[in-house]
This record gives sequence, C-alpha cells and structure tokens, in this order.
Amino acid sequence: MPIAREQITHAAVALLDEVGIDQFTTRRLAERLGVQQPALYWHFKNKREILDAVNEHIMLEGHLSRVPQPGESWQDFVRSNARSFRDSLLAHRDAARVHAGTRPGPSDLAGVEAQMRLYIDAGFDEPTLAYAGIAISRYVMGSVLEEQAEHERPAEPLTAEFDNYPTLKRIVETHLVNDQPDIDERTFELGLDLIVRGLESRLASTLAAAVP
Repeated sequence: MPIAREQITHAAVALLDEVGIDQFTTRRLAERLGVQQPALYWHFKNKREILDAVNEHIMLEGHLSRVPQPGESWQDFVRSNARSFRDSLLAHRDAARVHAGTRPGPSDLAGVEAQMRLYIDAGFDEPTLAYAGIAISRYVMGSVLEEQAEHERPAEPLTAEFDNYPTLKRIVETHLVNDQPDIDERTFELGLDLIVRGLESRLASTLAAAVP
C-alpha cells in the first residue's frame, strides 16, 4: 500500500525530535516508516521538501497567533505573534534551524496579507513593515537557537577571571545565574518590548513627516 504524505510528515517530525536535524536523513526516515527511500519521493522531490513539510506542520500545530484578531492593536499583535512563533519553535528540537530559509507557502498568504493590512492601517510605510516582519522573525529564531543551545550546556560556575570585572560579575551573578528558571522568558520579553518601542518611535516619525 502506498504511503501517504501525512504519514511521512508525521514520522519526519518524530524523527527530528529524536535525533535532531544534523542526524536527520531520508534513509533513517524510510527505515522508521518501514519503506524504501524511493517511496518518499512519490510525495517529495528531496530532503529539503520534507523539511519544508515538517516546518509547515510545526507552524500549523503550534503557531496559533498568525492572524490579527478583530480590534487587536498592532502592538498587541506583534507581541502575541512573536510569542506564538517562539512557542511553536521551542516545541520541537531544532525547529528554528528547520524554519530558517523557508518562505511563506500558499496556506500562509492570507495571514501575511492580514498582517500587512494591520500595519498599513496603523500608518506604517511599506518599507518599514516589509523589513520589520523579517527583523522580528529573525529575532525570534535567534532567541530560540540561543535558548536551545544554552540548555544543552551543563551549568558552570563563574571562573576566577570574573573577579577582575566586578560590575560584570555582579550583574551575571544577580540576573543571569541565580535567575535561571525564567531567564529565557524575561530576556525574550525585554527584547520584544524594545522592538515594539522602536516601531512606535518609527511610526511617530513617519506620521509626523506626513503632516503638511
């Protein structure tokens, strides 16, 4: 019986969680499914297309704030969208690396259009909203990459060299070592707030320049 595209995608997500992207191969995927590798290529041209399907699955599964809600401000949407994107990437091993370099698919276009309309209606010029979307996406992916990489390292005490840098040592000990349970969340939220504040300032300048 031919294997279904959805079966391949679900198995690929499970394999990614198990071995990570560096050990993800079509041979391993075929073995997991109990088929020969050519069976995969009835639905996918190559490994990249399989990973694109994995990314689409992860986004549909966990990225629940991709479209502005009625009456939602652009500031609230930026925050909810970024948090939802981050949550979806953190839910699966190496998901940020899988997502990197992908492009919106047909199922994403209506949501992207709604986002663009929200920002334009708020007064943003087109260059700003085009590049801001990319900047926010890269911020989220970079944050997730750093979080997951940091969690793979064992905790280490500060070395004696820090004694020569008292300000740095105090800040690290006070905010970055003893605050581990929510350090990722607080760091992410601070960066996200800085992005929103920067966009607010950019928007104010754009609107002021438009006044005759």
